[in-house]
Formats: sequence, structure tokens, C-alpha cells
Amino acid sequence: MTCEGKTSDVEAFFASAPSLRDEDTIRQRVQVFIDEHRSRHNRLVCVTSGGTTVPLERRCVRFIDNFSSGNRGAASTEYFLKADYAVIFLYRGGTIQPFCRSVPDDALLTCLEPDDSHGIKVRAEFYSDVEHAIRGNHEGLMSHKLLKVPYTTLFEYLQILQIIATAAHSLQRLAMFYLAAAVSDFYVPWESMGEHKIQSAGGSLAMQLAGVPKMISVLREGWAPNAFCVSFKLETDQTILIQKANDALRKYRVHAVVANELNTRRKKVTIVTANGDTVIERTDQAPDVEMELVGFLCEKHAEFISNGQYT
Repeated sequence: MTCEGKTSDVEAFFASAPSLRDEDTIRQRVQVFIDEHRSRHNRLVCVTSGGTTVPLERRCVRFIDNFSSGNRGAASTEYFLKADYAVIFLYRGGTIQPFCRSVPDDALLTCLEPDDSHGIKVRAEFYSDVEHAIRGNHEGLMSHKLLKVPYTTLFEYLQILQIIATAAHSLQRLAMFYLAAAVSDFYVPWESMGEHKIQSAGGSLAMQLAGVPKMISVLREGWAPNAFCVSFKLETDQTILIQKANDALRKYRVHAVVANELNTRRKKVTIVTANGDTVIERTDQAPDVEMELVGFLCEKHAEFISNGQYT
């Protein structure tokens, strides 16, 4: 498909999408954050994290969901902050947050307990994890290095990504996109969606899903063409994983594709670039695979900033 064809599909998608709630506020927060870091010549990365929902009704009761805990995006955000990046964390509401990976899911009720003075205290066994979460998050926000923007639906995710990418255009090579979110490939177009809850009285249900336009191509070619772009490829079949990643590298003209297989994704990834493949595995020296992954990509981004290419 030509660039014009891709762009027209994307424009049609956004034209038919529901209005983004709090769009002006989101746009202003993103622009102020990017302007601050552009003035300081800081490197900035947009980390996308978590899955997207596809509503089946306009007043949504039922939806299709892409599973993702958000662990990779949260972990990667921590390491980008350590590498002195400014981070826009575009995340699915309710998924794992940076610095909170060691905190239990039901943190409020699990980590806290009443004390003798009728107050509340952190339970001793969770104190270190809670302190790490609060200090890390506070430092990121107070230093203006971390901007957190939530989404839920596919529509919200893509609308906000467009806002971020077009604003980041001004950063040129200093910008990176680390697209770790699990984005649906199919959706129900808003104009063909019913207003109210789908009724079950009719028995079985057949639905026609439309393909989601490939926004990565438009991001690379129009929204932020000079940014360093990293996409992700998850498969359940190891035999096709690397070929699929290479196909994505060529098709979308991204700078790197992080290929991971479902059952081993926490322990091993393969970074596919035009210059070859690099396997990264979790070791005893690294608490998680994201530390080495982010370190590798930061090096490549630094090369890209310097000369427009990398080895």
C-alpha cells in the first residue's frame, strides 16, 4: 500500500472514532513536557504499555481485550529513567506501574496494617518494596522526568499516541518510541457499533471485525519521521517469530523489532535490526531482561542521534 493509502486509512479511522475525553488537557500536558525537555536537549522516550480494549457497544458493557500485564513497559520505564531519559509512560489503566513490580496486586490491603495509635503503617515485610515504589515514582514526577498518561480503549490509545508523536516531531532524533503495548489488530468501527448492550436473547452472535490501520507506518513517515522507533513482536510459535520480526522491520521501517515468544518472554528476547540479530537473556547479574534490553537500545539511540544511523 502507498503512503497516501496508509494515511487515508488512518485519517478515516480517526475521523470515525469517538471524541477523546479530556483531549485538550492531555494535549497540553504532553506539549508542556516535551517543550521542557526540548529546551534542555534531553533524550525522550515514549513507552507504551499494557493491552487495549475493543468496545462492542458505544455504551460499553462488553469488549475484546488484548492481554498484557504491563510488566515490560513498567520495567523498561525504570531503566530509561536511570539512563537519564525523560519518559512519557502511555499505559493501560490498572496495569503494572513503574517501581511497583514487587508490590502485591492488592497493595493497599496487603501492605498496610493498623498501628497501636489508631493510625496506619506499612507492614515490615513490605516496607522496602513500598518505599522503593513511592520514592521512585515521586522522584520521577518531581524531577519532571516522568509523565504518565492512561488509556483504556484502542481508540484512546491511538488518539493519544498521535498527540504524543506529532508533538515529539520537534525533538527530531532525540525522541524514541518504545512500542511495547499489546495493540489489537481488529476492531469494531464506531459507526457500525450499536448504542446499547448487545442482547443475548437472540442466541449466537456473529460480528464482522475490521482491521486496524497500521499506525507505525504513519508514525514513521509522518508524525515523527526522525525519531528512533522500536516495535515489538510477540508470537506463540518460535519457528515463525524471527521471520515475522524481520518482516515487520522491513514493512514498517522501524529501527529495531524486539521479538519475544510467549512462554519465554520474561527470560529472553531477540532484537532484530537491519544489521543483524542480538539475543538478550536474563542472567544472575541482571534481575530482568529489560535492563540489558534498554541498555542496548540506549546505545543504539545514542549512535543514531550522533550520525543518523547505528551499527
